[in-house]
Amino acid sequence: MPRGRRLLGMGKKIKKEVESPSKDVFDPLMIESKNVATVVLMLRSPEEEILAKACEAIYKFALKGEENKTTLLEHGAVESLTKLLTHEDKIVRRNATMIFGILTSNNDVKKLLRELDVMNSVIAQLAPEEEVVIHEFASLCLANMSAEYTSKVQIFEHGGLEPLIRLLSSPDPDVKKNSMECIYNLVQDFQCRTALQELNAIPPILELLKSEYPVIQLLALKTLGVITNDKESRTMLRDNQGLDHLIKILETKELNDLHAEALAVIANCLEDMDTMVLIQQTGGLKKLLSFAENSTIPDIQKNAAKAIAKAAYDPENRKLFHEQEVEKCLVALLGSENDGTKIAASQAISAMCENSGSKDFFNNQGIPQLIQLLKSDNEEVQEAAALALANLTTCNSANANAAAEADGIDPLINVLSSKRDGAIANAATVLTNMAMQEPLRLNIQSHDIMHAIISPLRSANTVVQSKAALAVAATACDVEARTELRNSGGLEPLVESCYCCPLGLLLCRLGALDILEEVNLSGTRRNKFSELAYNKLLNNNLSLKYSQTGYLSSSNIINDGFYDYGRINPGTKLLPLKELCLQEPSDRRAVLLINSKSDVSPPSSMEDKSDVGYGRSISSSSSLRGSSKEKTNAGFGSPIEDKSEPASGRNTVVSKSATKEKGWRKGRGKKEEEKVKEEEEVMAVLKFVGEGSSDKEWCPPSDPDFSMYVYEVTKSILPITNIKEQIEVLAKYVAEKMGGKIIKEKIPDFSWELHISELKFQLKSNVIPIGHVKKGIFYHRALLFKALADRIGICCSLVRGEYGRAWNEVMLQNESRKGVIGGLPTTEVYVVDLMFHPGGLMKLRSREADLYRLL
Repeated sequence: MPRGRRLLGMGKKIKKEVESPSKDVFDPLMIESKNVATVVLMLRSPEEEILAKACEAIYKFALKGEENKTTLLEHGAVESLTKLLTHEDKIVRRNATMIFGILTSNNDVKKLLRELDVMNSVIAQLAPEEEVVIHEFASLCLANMSAEYTSKVQIFEHGGLEPLIRLLSSPDPDVKKNSMECIYNLVQDFQCRTALQELNAIPPILELLKSEYPVIQLLALKTLGVITNDKESRTMLRDNQGLDHLIKILETKELNDLHAEALAVIANCLEDMDTMVLIQQTGGLKKLLSFAENSTIPDIQKNAAKAIAKAAYDPENRKLFHEQEVEKCLVALLGSENDGTKIAASQAISAMCENSGSKDFFNNQGIPQLIQLLKSDNEEVQEAAALALANLTTCNSANANAAAEADGIDPLINVLSSKRDGAIANAATVLTNMAMQEPLRLNIQSHDIMHAIISPLRSANTVVQSKAALAVAATACDVEARTELRNSGGLEPLVESCYCCPLGLLLCRLGALDILEEVNLSGTRRNKFSELAYNKLLNNNLSLKYSQTGYLSSSNIINDGFYDYGRINPGTKLLPLKELCLQEPSDRRAVLLINSKSDVSPPSSMEDKSDVGYGRSISSSSSLRGSSKEKTNAGFGSPIEDKSEPASGRNTVVSKSATKEKGWRKGRGKKEEEKVKEEEEVMAVLKFVGEGSSDKEWCPPSDPDFSMYVYEVTKSILPITNIKEQIEVLAKYVAEKMGGKIIKEKIPDFSWELHISELKFQLKSNVIPIGHVKKGIFYHRALLFKALADRIGICCSLVRGEYGRAWNEVMLQNESRKGVIGGLPTTEVYVVDLMFHPGGLMKLRSREADLYRLL
């Protein structure tokens, strides 16, 4: 049979079953109607023959075009037909199923069917005992419906995946095609991919690669391309000799229309070292490189380069590629006329230059071509080329020189005005790497770098800000350059960027806060820039900010390592957490610590806790292991991400507010890798200035109780959709953990001071993890509320008052009072009651008067 033959026609002829009527019944009345409404009314008839003929007529009518489908929808045919899907008569049921196979190409019909919830009835038609024609049109109906997310969920929840997989072995090609198409749509969802593995679907999918119908082969390859993003599926593919099937497709010239998709699957498989070795041993690696270099089809070249890029992230794979001289192939692909191929080749070079031999190879061949790509009209090409250059020039002065010799400075500076953040960040990195050499730095300065870097410094993207700030630090090394930066208006955006880029964290660690505080206390040296810089940097040290200002806004997210020392005056130095932990217990106010990390198993009882100290020297039996870094909130885009784990071992959920700002992280993608690189850059500078390493042997006291609080509120309160209800439930939870509801007149009998003193004695320190406090008043409860609220995305502030008072303020919409503009609800500030009527909310009018009455 010639390749490319169309699938069988969807409609099969239906044999008419003629029965002789009995003598004692009414003679058949032959009715001819050309009115759609009349035929739709016939769908309500109790007579099976009328139903069958009406369905047959409607099927033919629907086949004629989209307008007819809309007409049937308007006359209510869909509602009547859904009842016929479960009709007792086989012919009626078959005809109704055929109609739905045709009708569901219409979006309005699909929408109505979702509302009518007929998925169970359609999936039931996939049963083994049903006719092939019913299988064909039921699977067609599901394939059409599965194009939309809600329908995918319904198909999966009603158990549609298993019968669809079974139908992949059907003798009918139309059934196979429809079933494969539906499965392809379903596996876009992770949950369905997992179920597909459990149902062992890969063998029948691989079998479809041998089909004589290109459309079936293509759908099978596309499905494999999706599911092999998961490691378990890649393993199953390898175990079922799937690579042999893919290589055979590549070796068959007649199947060149499938080569691009086959390479996409191989690209996923090459992420596993075992697969890489297997392909190399069977000669598949050479064939892959040959495809990349010799093919004239852009998609094939692009997917081959993508395969190399994915595999090259593994060190052993890079070594194998280097031995096969993959660099020559990639340089050749940079000259492709197809932008997608150029991008993929640049990304592959970025991955390969982790290998020192490859990095040296690209010095003469590769860097000049990449510089030319920076001049492309396609900014995505610019971004990929700049990334490759950034990796090539990092810690490699020869490649930095090669980039300059290829006249790369002007194109790199031009890329700083790109609309793509990635392109800007990568170009700034290359310029930073080049500026490490004085001759190149002077050359860069002569190209007006200070003016060009202003826009990146003002970027809303924190990665761009940080890269731009590092470029300024590398190039503004003399008086003339700094003067030019100031004259170009670069000081203000540089100060602004300190809030949310790694430079801000670095400046805090190097003592910039102390210096700026000293400047601001001076009557002569103080200015608006020093005040702005101090306030921005203070957001990188929330413990100090709360101690000095007594206020944390809803955007100041409390992370592990935060501690409430109490109020301090301006100019007073706040001791670091480690020093406070190592001090002897004293009569001064207890320091409250937030730390949800559970690196140490907690004692089984409070009696056991009395033997555990984390002040002064620590015995081996009670030593604390883990990370030493005191992690305070570094603002949006901080390179140090806080990932807390509750005592149960489950990861806590990232707060919704942080999610809105940062976006969900999916695997170890580019963003995470960039943040890791930023952290390494900051740490490298810290090491350069002589940062001690003794902290690495110390970690903050663990707090398993607080870890459990985080887990419980994440599980029980986060799913609540009403923000007001969330606040009320959380307030009651906090009050319960801190001693419960208290009658105002009986506060003196609460004996919380004695409880805190006992904790100091048991822990042998003034530092008390918040979870240990079981009897807490205003400032204990307010801190716990804020810390938990931040974990689940409730926006609230923390305010310190006088005489041990503290409270939380939240903003809620008042639906009863519509605003002046557009009738929108007004937003009002409320104080959360955590003491006397836990969960109560009081509208804040006058802070002094209202709070005196409340607290």
